[in-house]
Amino acid sequence: MSLNPDPSTAIHDGEPPSVAGTRSRANAAGSQQRVTADATAAADGAAAATPASVIASTIAEIGPELIDFRRDIHSHPELSFRESATTDKLVARLEAAGLTPVHLEGTGLICDIGEGPIALALRADIDALPIDDLIAEEFASTVPGVAHACGHDVHLTGLLGAGIALQRAHESTPGGLGGRVRLIFQPGEEVTPGGALRVISQGVLDDVPEIYAVHCDPNVDVGRIGSRIGAITAAGDTVLIRLTGHGGHTSRPHLTEDLVYALGKLATDLPSTLGRLIDPRHAISLVWGEISAGHAANVVPSEGVLRGTLRCLDVDGWNQVAEVLPDLVERIAGPYGVKVELDHRRGVPPVVNTEDQVALIEAAVRAELGEHSVQLTPQSMGGEDFAWYLTHVPGALVRMGTRTPGGTTYDLHQGDLLIDEDSVAIAARIFTATALRVLDSKR
Repeated sequence: MSLNPDPSTAIHDGEPPSVAGTRSRANAAGSQQRVTADATAAADGAAAATPASVIASTIAEIGPELIDFRRDIHSHPELSFRESATTDKLVARLEAAGLTPVHLEGTGLICDIGEGPIALALRADIDALPIDDLIAEEFASTVPGVAHACGHDVHLTGLLGAGIALQRAHESTPGGLGGRVRLIFQPGEEVTPGGALRVISQGVLDDVPEIYAVHCDPNVDVGRIGSRIGAITAAGDTVLIRLTGHGGHTSRPHLTEDLVYALGKLATDLPSTLGRLIDPRHAISLVWGEISAGHAANVVPSEGVLRGTLRCLDVDGWNQVAEVLPDLVERIAGPYGVKVELDHRRGVPPVVNTEDQVALIEAAVRAELGEHSVQLTPQSMGGEDFAWYLTHVPGALVRMGTRTPGGTTYDLHQGDLLIDEDSVAIAARIFTATALRVLDSKR
């Protein structure tokens, strides 16, 4: 598989579709006017077309089309590693813009823009969640039990818009972009240990010096981002403990393994004991989501299950947990004579943003969205497989606001998540502004 496609053959972009008169379209139109104003100001201030002015006018022009694209993706979500139609739609639109996207093994794609050495990579995830879509919008999911409830439809559409705008700037300005930008449309972020590992194994990061991403944040107003140096997410693992025994009658617990009692001890003692064995500054959090055993009040069951998630704020604590957990489970359950099976599935490490890359993307966002568009964000206990890229190259992930100012605060991974669609064009602007700033720094 070639990771260096030749983007020299250009196909002129089609005209964007018309805008329907819905509430969400009104938001999109408002965003369109703001972007158009920005584009006009940029053009007026330059003697000739520059990549920045071409990009601004392009995003303004294709804004309604991006809204349509995002809605189509939202209506037809696909689960992790099954994103075939999503991939095909992205490929078709990138090819229409004169680009040469390259399919990854399975699903997902990469696409290079410009010429010369790779200056940076921009990444978006493309999979949906196994959850019912509860929004009452015309573009609600048409697939039962599957929904874009984490904003990946916005991420991928923003990166698509950035790709179209960057390609047009490369074609129409003297000297082009002055470097090469790699777009990564990654499958399988919602499953552990994450599709990033599959992408990296295909050589996608070869010769990539730095990488950037955005993630929707419904706790932040649209037009602003949350950022921080260092860990911005947590490590996230799954833990499954299965206990087995002979079973028996509850009147004679001394003649069998009291499995339910052992299960209860693990459920309560394991989280608290971890907090005594490992430095509390690592913020170990073990929370159970499932506990099950037995079907009758007077029967000691022969099998029981505990299932939960283990989260940690830094890599050192994450590694320590992996070392102590097996022995600790055996020590707690051992006195009750049950057989213990531990399935500790390592998920993702924390996303650790590097200082220089945080400074760069923050500067790009301030220049694009305004001086007060950046705020410090707290570290999340959620996981994100963008972390795997940052174990190879420096980079930064920022949280992009998707809440309508004064509107409802939603939560990710919930079926009622509504995203202010102004964020679609803003994602494209953040991606392109970051790319131009990196390219300028390498000249």
